[in-house]
Amino acid sequence: MTDRSPESVHILADGGTRWTDLSAFQRDLLETIRTLKLRNETSYGLAIKEELDERYDEEVNHGRLYPNLNELVDAGLVKKDALDERTNRYLLTASGVALLEDRARTLDHLAGEARVATDGGAFR
Repeated sequence: MTDRSPESVHILADGGTRWTDLSAFQRDLLETIRTLKLRNETSYGLAIKEELDERYDEEVNHGRLYPNLNELVDAGLVKKDALDERTNRYLLTASGVALLEDRARTLDHLAGEARVATDGGAFR
């Protein structure tokens, strides 16, 4: 079995983008795009913005949203295509999905360690 301890995990998407290379907002963008996909909703800019507005205490402005989406596109984590002549749709690439899945496995490992610690062991 592969060692999945936090010290051994270096999440890297194709092209060299690490989870820690992304800002918290960019990570939230990846999660939001994935959430919309899992709910079979179209992940266009306004839908992403509305989802993030619910998560954050303040409204996400367009000047923050679209440059960060474009950075994720440039990093190869998100694909942008035209939904219609005024609206773009954002989809995770295979690298974006892999990055999220690796992060989920890391968090699952940490949660498992925390469960072991609260079940009688000392959390290290």
